[in-house]
Amino acid sequence: MIKITFPDNSVREYEQGVSSIDVAKSISGGLAKQIIAATINGEDIDANMPINQDSTIQLHKWGSKEGKHAFWHTSAHIMAEALEILYPGVKLGIGPAIENGFYYDIDLPEGTSISDKDFPKIEKKIIEIARGKHVLQRTEKSKEEALEYFTEKGDEYKTELISELEDGTITFYSQNNFTDLCRGPHLPNTGLIKAVKLLNIAGAFWRGDEKRKQLTRVYGISFPKQKLLTEYLTMLEEAKKRDHRKIGKELELFTFSQKVGQGLPLWLPKGAMLRERLENFLKKVQKAHGYQPVIAPHIGLKDLYVTSGHYEKYGADSFQPINTPAEGEEFLLKPMNCPHHCEIYKHKPRSYKDLPVRYAEFGTVYRYEQSGELHGLTRVRGFTQDDAHIFCTPDQLKDEFKKVIDIVLYIFKTLDFENFTTQISLRDPNNKDKYIGSDENWQKAEAAILEAVEEKGLKTIIEEGEAAFYGPKLDFMVKDALGRSWQLGTIQVDYNLPERFELEYIGSDNKKHRPVMIHRAPFGSMERFIAVLIEHTAGKFPLWLTPEQAVVLTISEKYNKYAEKVAQELNILDIRTLIDDRNEKIGRKIRDNELKKIPYMLIVGENEADTQTISVRKQGQGDLGTMKISEFATYINNEVKKELGN
Repeated sequence: MIKITFPDNSVREYEQGVSSIDVAKSISGGLAKQIIAATINGEDIDANMPINQDSTIQLHKWGSKEGKHAFWHTSAHIMAEALEILYPGVKLGIGPAIENGFYYDIDLPEGTSISDKDFPKIEKKIIEIARGKHVLQRTEKSKEEALEYFTEKGDEYKTELISELEDGTITFYSQNNFTDLCRGPHLPNTGLIKAVKLLNIAGAFWRGDEKRKQLTRVYGISFPKQKLLTEYLTMLEEAKKRDHRKIGKELELFTFSQKVGQGLPLWLPKGAMLRERLENFLKKVQKAHGYQPVIAPHIGLKDLYVTSGHYEKYGADSFQPINTPAEGEEFLLKPMNCPHHCEIYKHKPRSYKDLPVRYAEFGTVYRYEQSGELHGLTRVRGFTQDDAHIFCTPDQLKDEFKKVIDIVLYIFKTLDFENFTTQISLRDPNNKDKYIGSDENWQKAEAAILEAVEEKGLKTIIEEGEAAFYGPKLDFMVKDALGRSWQLGTIQVDYNLPERFELEYIGSDNKKHRPVMIHRAPFGSMERFIAVLIEHTAGKFPLWLTPEQAVVLTISEKYNKYAEKVAQELNILDIRTLIDDRNEKIGRKIRDNELKKIPYMLIVGENEADTQTISVRKQGQGDLGTMKISEFATYINNEVKKELGN
């Protein structure tokens, strides 16, 4: 007999070799039918795999992250089988589950192609295979056996992957007449998949290397019920309407230029004003919390990033070194702001009485993302972080961390991002080579985050292996108006960079000590945050943030001078106001400015000019009545104060 410990710490005994589905059956038959996968002693496994020792168990249904991963991973295998049937000679690359669905990279036979017109027949074949309720069988293979299988099949992509694996770690999964190299986990059988939709096709270089062959990447998603697929497709249609690239173009916020370079956004006047207001908002908050502004250059000597460890960790994903006329002198576009801030801290001696020191900078950094991964403002090669670094004593660490949490919560509340969870990202205890620093420092850093989050009462999940290379972190996962999750703000604890840069302060004992460093960025990056904000609000920004708060619409050209007077007075009163004096009917002007998402339309004609008033119309609500110009300005200022919690 073995003991199985459940998440609530209750313990039951079972015969050795029991599966997770059997464990679920012992609780209820209904539960067993819903189990997709399981986590045994921290390892995700197939629900039908035997358990042979005392273990902790988590059972995963469709609604869990692990359940969806197994569901979509199996769906990728079924799609690969369908493609092999429909396109004989196709070669398979990799086919993982992703955040929403799955994809498979395939190398089609010469002269063959796939377009979205082919999606229905592929989907039909996938469902046909799924209905067979084929059991997914896991088998362990020696390296020699694995290489022999895929060599005979003529699949050089799988043989390349196998050649890099250690003997004794290789597993195959088979269903129906299909076999793939895979670690799993997978569904108990294919019949759980009831609905599938192929979403799009893209090019993808093999293993992300632009020098390798470009494969065809087919994206899809699947569900255990047709109703869930219908709801998802409805959400996708709404997401298309809210796409920040579409709205950004319509509202003239930003653009891209091939001559400037891929992934390097150009901010247009309205976008620059919106971005500036966000920056000023955070600067005001930071000033109230004792932050000091600093400015660092966009480049640094390569040795700076060698010292910090960024060159080792990010060098492959960074722009290549810049060589100067001086022999052997190399600079890098900075991938992070923190090394510069360490040097700013170090420019003079510090006492414990000076700490904490809080430096803040809207610092632009550069990463050479693959061209196929670039996406509007959410994935770019040059982006500005609302970065700050706090240098404090170990005793101050937890309180400083909690104060940063307060800032993030205030920002999210002000911008109506109130549906979020926090993720504590810890070091992978089984792969410490990915990180720098001593076990002692990591333990202290992780403990500080865990205690701070518990004291703040945040709803939290813990993910091992997701820490930054220099320290653990707390990430804020925000759900937007469509229920999509985005990683925005982050707070990180770092004992390691202070050691690498030999940062010091003189303690009360008159001895030298190392400060602890907190990295924090409530927005994350200005580009990504604004992209998410655009899609969350559908371009209808809060009144305090929107580039234009009001537009004056004239009934006819006779009232243009009065419209100019209204706009001038409002702009003097700091109400951002435009004039629409086109020779168009008032109905057309109202419709056009509704599309521009300007919050207030101020209509002026004979009556308004005579009484020195304006007729106020609110976006999406209609007429608010007639007001004096000063009365409207007071109304707007009061609305802004409400939004900012003043």
